[in-house]
Amino acid sequence: MRKLILLWLFIPLTGMSQQKNVINATRYFPKIDKVAEFEKALAAHAQKYHSGDWKWRVYEIESGPDAGGYHITEGPMSWDDVDHRGNLGADHMADWNKNVAIYLTDKFESSYAVFQDSLSSVKMTAYADKINITHLFPKIGWGGKVEDLLKTLKKVWVSDGESVAVYASSSSGPGQYSIVTRYTQGLKEREANFRKPFRERYEGVNGQYAYTNYLDNVREYYNDVWSELLFYRADLSPK
Repeated sequence: MRKLILLWLFIPLTGMSQQKNVINATRYFPKIDKVAEFEKALAAHAQKYHSGDWKWRVYEIESGPDAGGYHITEGPMSWDDVDHRGNLGADHMADWNKNVAIYLTDKFESSYAVFQDSLSSVKMTAYADKINITHLFPKIGWGGKVEDLLKTLKKVWVSDGESVAVYASSSSGPGQYSIVTRYTQGLKEREANFRKPFRERYEGVNGQYAYTNYLDNVREYYNDVWSELLFYRADLSPK
């Protein structure tokens, strides 16, 4: 009986340690006159080396400071998966360096982020082809307050059926939340008349005058915010 009790205690801890809620995002920027060559090489490389548990999703960045770049997500995975992945192999690196990297500029970004289920209105893997990423940077010491604000936003997303996934950066530069709006119905969701005005929706679930308080908190707790549009490239992602 004692052994059985110990087993029951061990199972939840094991499940928690293996939670697959981590993604790695990399950004590559091809030379302006080598985009076609880069895309062809990237698609071939992704198909050969980045499927299965380490499948890539490739997005083209359409707007913002990184427009013209390619955003690649890998995961979801657990931190233990990352820890035990090991070397990617000589063949993999040779293919990348010989066939893909030759078309790239020196600009490069890589980051890890953890999916925040309690702040999201959609499951982590409920993807969409058109997305908006809002990069939100809390002031130092105000992360908890920003999380509370995001919970009030989640109420709005849930009430209106908006698909929004929230990620928190991990060991990847300044602390940030990535608010990923997934346009499951396409970009028509961005039309001004697709939903009621945001203030009306926000106060509808958070109470009268809540929007004014929300703006005051944004000014106090946020250090910076910027956003961008990304389109999924199925032709560059592994099948």
